[in-house]
Amino acid sequence: MELRHLRCLVAVAEELHFGRAAERLNLSQPPVSLAIKEMEDELGVVLFERTSRRIAITQAGEEALRDARAVLGGLETLRRRAQDAAAGVMGSIAVGFISLPAYTFLPPTLRQFTEHHPKATVALREGITEQIVADVESGRLDVGLVLQPAEMPATLGSRLVQKDVLILALPEAHPLARPGNVALENFSGERFLGFERHIGPQMFDAIVTTCMRRGFSPLMFPARQMNTIVSLVSGGVGVALVPACVKALHREGVVFRPLKGEKTSVDTLVVWRKTDESPLVKALLALLPTLDEAPEMRAASTFAPV
Repeated sequence: MELRHLRCLVAVAEELHFGRAAERLNLSQPPVSLAIKEMEDELGVVLFERTSRRIAITQAGEEALRDARAVLGGLETLRRRAQDAAAGVMGSIAVGFISLPAYTFLPPTLRQFTEHHPKATVALREGITEQIVADVESGRLDVGLVLQPAEMPATLGSRLVQKDVLILALPEAHPLARPGNVALENFSGERFLGFERHIGPQMFDAIVTTCMRRGFSPLMFPARQMNTIVSLVSGGVGVALVPACVKALHREGVVFRPLKGEKTSVDTLVVWRKTDESPLVKALLALLPTLDEAPEMRAASTFAPV
């Protein structure tokens, strides 16, 4: 049995006229009559009672009609879903991200993406740079938002999407929490809250490098989440060098101050597989910010004073 048989069955059942059914299918009448006869022979039942004046569908025909409509409906769904997937209207995309983009461009970008692709499934996974890069390379993730890694796999494309200057977060009640730029060396005796190096080597190195340029090695107090770091600052546990975008947390009891004579920056990149032709990946990349800076310039400027 072929799809043409099912289409002829539905047309004849709905029109109850072979001529009108043939016209509807853009066929002549003989092929339609032949298709119904072939179905009846194959099934061993009579689908339509025929007289010289009218045709009527039989009980067996009603049952066959229901199943034919289900099959044709399933095929239409398959066709539509395949076309939607090819056009990037539906499908799935897995995105890994560090915390920084969540404070700035990621929420509005995802909102815009889901508005444009309401049938697409988006899976989000927060993590650390090294794991996200490895997962994008292996295919477990489609897109990653990461800090500039020490090495970028040759199979991945990348683009700068955010550049953040480090600023100082300190308790609101701190004696040096006055408005204006602060001299970092005045905090040499403080605990500096930050990522352990094996968790966030990019941020750890940026903090230590910045402090050492001001003449001291910071006393590091480890924490694993940016939210936790800012909360501990609020509680008076210490101070922290954080990317400027963290101000978006608006944590009570914390003030943020720019550094005097220092503008150390940390770069956030988007990474993806160069061979990935997914329309959804391309659509998301098109919505993400683009900062005009060549990779070689980016590598030279990261963690450097401006």
